[in-house]
Amino acid sequence: MPQKHSNKILMSGNEAIAEGALCAGCTFYAGYPITPQNELIGYMALHMQERGGVFIQAESETAAINMVFGASAAGARAMTSSSSPGVSLKQEGISYIAGAELPAVIVNIMRGGPGLGNIWPGQSDYFQATRGGGHGDYRCIVLAPASVQECFDLMRSAFDMADKYRNPVLILGDGMLGQMMEPLKVQSLKVKGQKFKKPWALTGCAGRKPNVVKSFFMNEGDLEKINLKLQEKYKVIQQKEERWQDYLVKDAQVVLVAYGSMARIAKSAVEALRAKGKKVGLIRPITLWPFPRGAFKKLRNKYLVIEMSYGQMLEDVQLAVNGKKSVEFIGRAGGGVPAEEAIIAKVNKIYHG
Repeated sequence: MPQKHSNKILMSGNEAIAEGALCAGCTFYAGYPITPQNELIGYMALHMQERGGVFIQAESETAAINMVFGASAAGARAMTSSSSPGVSLKQEGISYIAGAELPAVIVNIMRGGPGLGNIWPGQSDYFQATRGGGHGDYRCIVLAPASVQECFDLMRSAFDMADKYRNPVLILGDGMLGQMMEPLKVQSLKVKGQKFKKPWALTGCAGRKPNVVKSFFMNEGDLEKINLKLQEKYKVIQQKEERWQDYLVKDAQVVLVAYGSMARIAKSAVEALRAKGKKVGLIRPITLWPFPRGAFKKLRNKYLVIEMSYGQMLEDVQLAVNGKKSVEFIGRAGGGVPAEEAIIAKVNKIYHG
């Protein structure tokens, strides 16, 4: 449970996501337990009813995502959460939600894989998150927090963007971020989300024409029209929603690129290398989709991508750089975490190369 200290509360990342959702106006949560995100579902079970919302521990991950579909169709701010293999089970439902143009927030606190893997942190679900994950041509907006405070803060953005674009939004964290505890500013708990009108919601037919929410279109040409409409929406999201944070990049000879928990370790490596006279910086993507290509408009000499995977975000960095600069990589998976010392050694190797 969170502990209060002066104007701050000590919370885990999982708890901060849950509290952030409640403060953003989440009124419906359905989930199924899986490590390492169980503190999130536990927090929602404890607090949803007292905050005027509905909590359901579903019989499966598949049931949970379809409950979110129904609640969202009825106009609720709806959310689910899980960890890697559990999110895989939700993919069909996420595709339905995207196809029906419904807002929903899905949290993935990633663990090691493939398969059942283990309960250690990982970042190997990047492809699944940023490429849609399920069947069909669709996209999820993907946000990647890097601190407990950001776990809380990004929940408002997640729900607001979901409602604004009528699109699923993924929060992509990892087991390390979900379990770590840090102070959370109390005043930020007063945050509320934007109010979006939902004339499309299934709230009863009195006084208007009936609404229909579906992702099933059998008449010839209808589904292609829906797909074209979705692609236009995705273009708008790409133009307007790129987010990133850069650190000491203006004079950098080597720029590290990392997200989430890995960005924290990369930042420590940057500071250690700067202390030794090496001009090194950091780009931290906050939106993984749309990937922040704007961060790479002014190209630096060399890039070093760091991930708890064997090179998934690497492909997006290579696309952003478009072959004009060198892109190196260091990564581990299956619960392995690239160490600060390994990052420093890699930078020293490529710095003058």
